[in-house]
Amino acid sequence: MFKRVVITAMGIAGAGIALLAGSGITTAQEMASASFAAIPSQKGGQDFTGAYDVHVGWPKDISNLPGLNGEWTFGAGQSVFAESPDRIIYLQRGLLPKMDPPAARSFPELGPSLVFPNNAVWRNATRASLPANGGTGGSAEEGVQAWVDRGGRFNVDAKWDYSILVFDGEGNVTEAWRQWDFMLQRPHYVAINPYDPEKHVWIIDDHKHVIHKFTNDGSTLVQTIGTYGVPGADETHFNRPTFMDWFPDSGFVVSDGYNGTRTVKFDADGNYVTSWGQRGSNGDEDRPGYWNNVHGIAVDPHTNRVFVNDRGNRRIQVFDEDGNFLYEWSVGGRPASVHMFIITDDGYLWTADRGTHKIVKYDLDGNFLYAWGTHSEAPGGISGVHGMSVDADGNLYLAQVDNKGGVQKFVPREGANPDFLISATPYVVQQ
Repeated sequence: MFKRVVITAMGIAGAGIALLAGSGITTAQEMASASFAAIPSQKGGQDFTGAYDVHVGWPKDISNLPGLNGEWTFGAGQSVFAESPDRIIYLQRGLLPKMDPPAARSFPELGPSLVFPNNAVWRNATRASLPANGGTGGSAEEGVQAWVDRGGRFNVDAKWDYSILVFDGEGNVTEAWRQWDFMLQRPHYVAINPYDPEKHVWIIDDHKHVIHKFTNDGSTLVQTIGTYGVPGADETHFNRPTFMDWFPDSGFVVSDGYNGTRTVKFDADGNYVTSWGQRGSNGDEDRPGYWNNVHGIAVDPHTNRVFVNDRGNRRIQVFDEDGNFLYEWSVGGRPASVHMFIITDDGYLWTADRGTHKIVKYDLDGNFLYAWGTHSEAPGGISGVHGMSVDADGNLYLAQVDNKGGVQKFVPREGANPDFLISATPYVVQQ
């Protein structure tokens, strides 16, 4: 038995050496120095921000926008969509007071050696921002009241304003769609259908159970799908929808959602086609088409396969366009907590994991390929990434509900391995 194992191990080792030799790595010294860095020639460093450099100071300070008087800053960053390198649309849950981190202080009354802040994130934007009741099972109808019951004070602890902003490439605010703040309660996702020549802007409001379609400049509300303020699970209702994505014919699918248990398919005009999915248990569900918190969805444009994030059970389920289950994969045990993902035109799925603070790359069969990210308040540190987009120049934008909220811009590093960069998916419709 021992001899057989040794021979097998030697065979595997020999195959590995042969493979390395075929790649030009032949000696033990060369094997030891083989690099998996984002930039192979890099000396020192730790790939803190992967294959990117963070654009420090982007976006610019918003506290001097009209009505803010230098007193308010970004709230929980819900979503971001880069229409171009010079037009980036961003959603947030209102504003938070602009303030410096508090000095570290001990809390012996709570326990020994307890100090806050402790060099980690000192303000969790998603808990501080309006409204409360954001997670699975939370009541949308009682969300704002729950925030008040926890001690929240309007215009003191949070302010409902500037929920939709548009930045240019330098981080200046070029548009503020304040005219729509009155009807939004928890804007969750923003995107443009890549097959739409008019580039309508779509916004999901999960607490109002609707999807809004606007003209590209935000001046006109063109269509609302769902019944405003009324939850349900039929052809005209959602129950806290979360994300959406399009087929090449401009039909689309919606993940529904925090309290709903469906994937819903519509045609290009927004007419209901079909839905699938049932409520499953939370944390240990393994049946196809059952889930808990349907939070994240993407369409592979080459096959029309639909990738659905079963957030509560830490897995990605894959269906054909009619809702027939094909296969699935796990994103890992706790603390993994994938929130959303995108599929790029080169055939990879990139996801944001709130539990591990990583940006993760899979192929479309679920094979893990790469990950980067660090939990930190420093520029480039990430926490609670809830939105991700890439512009035509390859710049990456990450909206964060945790950390300090807001959105960050990451620029590809010179000489970076292209396998470690998220591919820019250009518009199918010509600009």
